Order: sequence, then structure tokens, then C-alpha cells
Amino acid sequence: MNFFTKETSWSNAEFIVFKLCVASIYVLIGAYFSSFFLQYRIVITVVFAITVVWTVSLWLKKMRSTK
Repeated sequence: MNFFTKETSWSNAEFIVFKLCVASIYVLIGAYFSSFFLQYRIVITVVFAITVVWTVSLWLKKMRSTK
């Protein structure tokens, strides 16, 4: 049984729980290692900006293809 080949479908309500789970651990890690992450704030900001642009472009492409 290969775990990574299984396909699932999540409703928006179920996905909110997953997002809260991931966000809570990020906040916990950020609070615990705040001085460590401050050293890399520029790199983290650049990665965030690139992934936001990438995500929005994928989202817009998907919205256009469904019409």
C-alpha cells in the first residue's frame, strides 16, 4: 500500500481544519525561534512573495480554464 498514490477530495470546511493545524504549528515555531527567524527575514519575505505570485497565477489560470 503506497500512501502517496491515494487520491482524496476535501471540502472547504474540512480544509479549514488542515489549514488551522498547519498555521498553529507555524506560529508556535515562530514564537519559539523568533530570534533565529529574524536573521532570515529577507529570505523568508522573498520566498513568500514568489510563492504568492505563483499561487495567484495558478489560481487565475485555473479559474479561466473552468469557464
